[in-house]
Amino acid sequence: MTKESLRIVYMGTPDFAVESLRALVEGGYNVVAVVTMPDKPMGRHGSVLQPSPVKQYAVEHGLKVLQPEKLKDSAFVEELRALRADLQVVVAFRMLPEVVWSMPPLGTFNAHASLLPKYRGAAPINWAIINGETETGMTTFMLKHEIDTGDIIDQVRIPIADTDNVGVVHDKLMQLSGQLVTKTVDSIIDGTFKTVPQADIQGVEPTPAPKIFRETCRINWNQPMQKVYDFIRGLSPYPAAWTTLEGKSVKIYEATKETVSASAYQPGQILTDGKTYLKVATADGLLNIHVLQLEGKKRMPTLDLLRGYKLAESAFFC
Repeated sequence: MTKESLRIVYMGTPDFAVESLRALVEGGYNVVAVVTMPDKPMGRHGSVLQPSPVKQYAVEHGLKVLQPEKLKDSAFVEELRALRADLQVVVAFRMLPEVVWSMPPLGTFNAHASLLPKYRGAAPINWAIINGETETGMTTFMLKHEIDTGDIIDQVRIPIADTDNVGVVHDKLMQLSGQLVTKTVDSIIDGTFKTVPQADIQGVEPTPAPKIFRETCRINWNQPMQKVYDFIRGLSPYPAAWTTLEGKSVKIYEATKETVSASAYQPGQILTDGKTYLKVATADGLLNIHVLQLEGKKRMPTLDLLRGYKLAESAFFC
């Protein structure tokens, strides 16, 4: 079997998944179809349908596209079966039913943005940074019933710098994903790939990375400075950590640490000269806020906000 004869069905939706599809297509692999989410209604009345980034790439390159509403739908399952795929590759897609992931003779593998078994779930990059990890990576693994628990095929690692936010790490992993996916496919083609059960990986405890909701993103200033700092960068640029100021929500995108005694201040207390800086007290230090967004306003540097917004004396984020 060669990469030209191996029939691959690719499944993915967001920008993150485009890089792996591009690597397969430009690498000469035989992608017989792409499965992605239905077009999303956009605009004031939902009258404009927005295709996913994966669909846009697939259409531009003449690939067959399937967009099932339900993955167990019998018509979709039969259409998928008719493609006679040898292998399915999944990157940033939905949870698949067994009737789909078990279909190809060579199975279905997923490329996941963490070093499994750490950070199983929908938001692995966010939670790795929120929890102060100094390393993450990509993992390819064979799908089975329980989400993100299948046997590992391969991994690639990258460091997380103390200044990295989700956007930075997302882009690094996105670039690596294409290399790892093609390497994994090659190992399947030549029969050299081996799998390792996640339970056999020594010294690594499974870690959850659940979906993030708005309330998840609220800042608790009564925590150590490093914890709050990691929380902010772990949610930047999206969906963004937030707090409240005078009854309005404020999203905070960028901050730097100021390791000074905060004993004289209460957590959430704002220190500012009203012109050049805005600092916030945590349990054991100060965070200097550089980029933020007040409710109803655009995202902006702190300097711009202070030019047009006068803070009350003894103002607090809470």
